[in-house]
Amino acid sequence: MSGYAALPLHQTTLANGLRVVLHVDRRLPLVAVNLWYHVGSKNERPGRTGFAHLFEHMLFQGSAHVGTNDHFRHLQSIGGVANGSTWYDRTNYYETVPSERLDLALWLESDRLGFLLPALDQVKLDTQREVVLNERRQRVDNQPYGRPYERLFELAIPAEHPYHWPVIGWEADLRQASLDDVREFFRTWYVPNNAVLTLAGDFDPGDALARVERWFGEIPSRPLPQRRRWPLPPRDGAVVETVADDVRLARVYLAYRAPAFGEDAWFAGSLLAAVLADGKSSPLYRNLVWERQIAQDSGAFLYPTQEAALFVLWATARPGVDPASLAASLRRHLDEVSSGVRPEDHERALRRTLTSIWSELESLEARADRLSRATTFFDRPETAWDEPARYGARSLDELAEFASRFLAAERGVELTVVPRSAPS
Repeated sequence: MSGYAALPLHQTTLANGLRVVLHVDRRLPLVAVNLWYHVGSKNERPGRTGFAHLFEHMLFQGSAHVGTNDHFRHLQSIGGVANGSTWYDRTNYYETVPSERLDLALWLESDRLGFLLPALDQVKLDTQREVVLNERRQRVDNQPYGRPYERLFELAIPAEHPYHWPVIGWEADLRQASLDDVREFFRTWYVPNNAVLTLAGDFDPGDALARVERWFGEIPSRPLPQRRRWPLPPRDGAVVETVADDVRLARVYLAYRAPAFGEDAWFAGSLLAAVLADGKSSPLYRNLVWERQIAQDSGAFLYPTQEAALFVLWATARPGVDPASLAASLRRHLDEVSSGVRPEDHERALRRTLTSIWSELESLEARADRLSRATTFFDRPETAWDEPARYGARSLDELAEFASRFLAAERGVELTVVPRSAPS
């Protein structure tokens, strides 16, 4: 990662609190513009879920000086691309443009930060509410294993914790959202002192900073609410549940609470997930799918969430396979790695993980996003380049300790999804 770390990196904060990160890479005549707001679904409250994701949609509906749908039209006219996404801990917006059109991207982002509310009306809210509800139907309600996946979080995360509800929100809450609710959410969280703006690509840092100051410098800051921390203690007692869904094959999920993204233990857990299930040489695929042929597929991953994480292990049963026996097989694999990880599995998983990171960082967009994340979560953009070393430093003993400490059966959630026609 030394190649990226050697490239110029500058961090500054404007008078209004906007943190600005400049990563210069002049090999291509492009600039990736990445704006993170430190607000996500965890900043919602029960009865008002889905606002963060709804706002992602609203910010593409025009502002005081940009017409409805003109954000995309302006960027597409100069060959740029843009999008946004919402997560538990943040909402981000990003564009990649030819370097000589940096001003256009900065103007578009600054206008919706500083001047969204004058263009916000009931028609736009109603339109985007229906878009989001349709997205929910497509991705969750009418998607195989979609709604049971939300149930997994309901079982694994306490009701008072903001990771308990889905990022996309509940339909009833979205339908109740008023124009005043939406305006208040924007006024509270969409302020420069709650944002990180990263530029990555072909630009002169002094000139780029002057442009950022021109477009963002006069947008006023506002006081932010006191942030609450939401640590998750380990579960005390197992939870087992079976739900019926419109699926053809049974699927078993095991879920466990784990340390937050950024901790050494998180990197141990993430690497352990790769040990277990990344690739056809992994133990889960080799044993369950190839040798015993009791699973159609399998996987494991650890969420990169800021307050706490969720380690999820899953497998889809082949026709005629008892899901209870499949669940027992998954637990045996966890017991095995609690006793020790094979060096060859560790080496394979580490190489695959590092290859994935290095491949991703060939993209300016990915580098800009990682820099925004490192600055938002840790106020240290340079830690965006540390992940390969953090993974490489995790020993076999650390992976086994993670499994024994966090993945014990009595601390887990076991959710089985069965075809609706089968007894549940």
